[in-house]
Amino acid sequence: MTVEDVVRATGLTVITGEAALQREVTGGYASDLLSCVMARARRGNLWVTLQAHTNVVAVASLLELAAVIITEGTQPDEAARAKAEAEGVVLLSSPETTFAVVARLAALGVGAGS
Repeated sequence: MTVEDVVRATGLTVITGEAALQREVTGGYASDLLSCVMARARRGNLWVTLQAHTNVVAVASLLELAAVIITEGTQPDEAARAKAEAEGVVLLSSPETTFAVVARLAALGVGAGS
């Protein structure tokens, strides 16, 4: 399954990284604590979070995540958007809660881990 498949199936909004929507999704991880994401998320994962700042982009880039899904309608500021574009990080948005987004991903078959 690709990031584009997930976007189409869930109605997520693409904020940045449209050119990278063909990345393969290897699983998912949900957390708002950057230290937990650094320790547990794996390359190719979808990261579901309420956070939308430049440090999120840095972590996603470092871990080579497939995409970051920002929940509850939270929007990254211009600095985070610019950094995401420069680093090739896919940022997606949903008005739903983190719980609801994770439930939808699980229903699609996105599992935990790599």
